[in-house]
Amino acid sequence: MTAAPPPEPTTAELIAARLGKAELLRQAGKRAFEYSYERTHTAAALGAQFAALAPGEVDDAADVAVCGRLLARRIFGKLAFFTLQDSTGTVQLYLEKRRLAEAFKPFLAATDAGDIVGVRGSVKRTDKGELSVYAREVSVLTKAIRPLPDKWAGLTDVNKRYRQRHLDMIVNPQVRATFAARAKITSFIRRFLDEREFLEIETPSLHAVAGGAEAKPFETYHNALGLPLTLRIATELHLKRLIVGGFDRVYELGRIFRNEGISTRHNPEFTSIELYQAYCDYTAMMQLTEELIVGAAAEIGKGSVLEYQGQQVDLTTPWRRASMHELVREAMPDKFDFESLSDSADDLTKAREAAAAAGVPKAAEGATVGNLLAMCFDHLVEETLVQPTFVTDYPIEISPLAKPHREKPGLTERFELFVVGRELANAFSELTDPIDQRRRFEAQAAKKAAGDEEACGVDEDFLNALEVGMPPTGGLGIGIDRLVMLLTDSASIKDVIAFPLLRPEAARAEGEGVGEDN
Repeated sequence: MTAAPPPEPTTAELIAARLGKAELLRQAGKRAFEYSYERTHTAAALGAQFAALAPGEVDDAADVAVCGRLLARRIFGKLAFFTLQDSTGTVQLYLEKRRLAEAFKPFLAATDAGDIVGVRGSVKRTDKGELSVYAREVSVLTKAIRPLPDKWAGLTDVNKRYRQRHLDMIVNPQVRATFAARAKITSFIRRFLDEREFLEIETPSLHAVAGGAEAKPFETYHNALGLPLTLRIATELHLKRLIVGGFDRVYELGRIFRNEGISTRHNPEFTSIELYQAYCDYTAMMQLTEELIVGAAAEIGKGSVLEYQGQQVDLTTPWRRASMHELVREAMPDKFDFESLSDSADDLTKAREAAAAAGVPKAAEGATVGNLLAMCFDHLVEETLVQPTFVTDYPIEISPLAKPHREKPGLTERFELFVVGRELANAFSELTDPIDQRRRFEAQAAKKAAGDEEACGVDEDFLNALEVGMPPTGGLGIGIDRLVMLLTDSASIKDVIAFPLLRPEAARAEGEGVGEDN
């Protein structure tokens, strides 16, 4: 009978063992938590500089120092191979007792996977072709007290990955690459706009009146002022007041807060950019949108054709432009056309019946033909728009901040950009008529009073600014998280937000609340 294998040590036992090793380092006169380290090369720089080194060759004249986290340790008596990871990649550490002498055994005894170490030496490519730092000096820089999870890469619990993002990034280089790409994209967007003489000006995050979008806000309270406030749901109204104040081109890239559902496309705290340019309209915003997104893709090394979740997306410009009426007509049974209808009782009945026949949920609740058109678009068209498509000419009922269309009554000069079945950008010829704007705000306020939590109120400060006079202006908003999702082939918005908001683990385990975290 063979003996049963010993039980795996518990996490508490592993932590105790690591604390013991930290104490042994201190007793030997070394620090378990160093202050600094003089690095000469990153893993990537080392690989580039010594790419020509042949298998079995040693460059003993080289003197390099690397530092990072130990991912793996393989020990073969008087020889050991460690894998070190830094922010640029991995490199092998070649540790030999003959060369390290008295430092060899203590270093092996003191270290575990997860520790952060520094190693100085020459450069060697092993017979198997692995570029290695051939160690002369070794140092423990940070003793990791908590071990990395076993078989972390094989876990399927995405919520655990999101909750412990630091571990996710340690063991999954692609996660770090996604956030590095995000940083490059946002940096490029700022540079792109700065070069076109836009100015980034910060606007308040706390608002007395939630406005600039139809969304339920987070509510808070300012104790010193005795004032109920909301977190901003958009930056639009303050940025447009800057246009009134004399700036011709402004933008802000920052956080937005909407007290809404959570899904693979929605997070209650997200990042957007809004920009406003005086003396232009929404057609200029289309060209700007194309240039910005194509440029962002190029910035992270993407070509004109992307792969997103198994679908090819062609970013070659110009992108398709189609009115909402045109797209809905194509999708409706018998090509039913809303464009010729008015809001008369007979036409409204026809529109409701057509929408219901097309399977649109709650079609009977459509208050106007424009509302029904938008409902049909949401249900029948939106998810079919895989290739970049500018959907234009939205009904006035759902566009309270957009200028009326100069040629089509009942519509506005507005577009939304759709890619892979989701909205990516929203733009208007901005409404500059204060009388019309007040009328639309009041209609929104009536909806809010009737129980619509997403309707906005009347912002008197903004109306006061419009009454001073706002030049013709084009405005554009782009969801940064969704843009990064597209350009990095990320399936969920939580894959591109470093620390997404999640339900507490206890509540999730007990099945409290509604909706899913992932």
